[in-house]
Amino acid sequence: MKKVFYLKTCDTCLKILKKFNLRDWELREIKINPITKEELEEMHKFTQSYETLFSKKSTQIKLREIDLKTLTEDDYKELLLDHYTFLRRPVFLTENEIFIGSDKKNVEALRSFFAA
Repeated sequence: MKKVFYLKTCDTCLKILKKFNLRDWELREIKINPITKEELEEMHKFTQSYETLFSKKSTQIKLREIDLKTLTEDDYKELLLDHYTFLRRPVFLTENEIFIGSDKKNVEALRSFFAA
């Protein structure tokens, strides 16, 4: 399994995707093809936290007047399944590893992964 979950309207996602050879990866545009409960569970196996997968920059937070301080793990899970913008992206998922988000540390880890 090699999947990348991203948004085609996210310039940061596209910039990161262009850095790597993804020929044998499944590219999933999450607005068109949202993550499934099973995929979210697979991601959770690696992170042990739905909050880690959650984008606290989502515009939906303000629109829905969500108070992040009050959210539980179950709340994060439900929100992640409810709307695609709640997923931190891009997410690179393999059988053995997960890489989440666009921060510098994650992009460096991806570089090391692809160089191996």
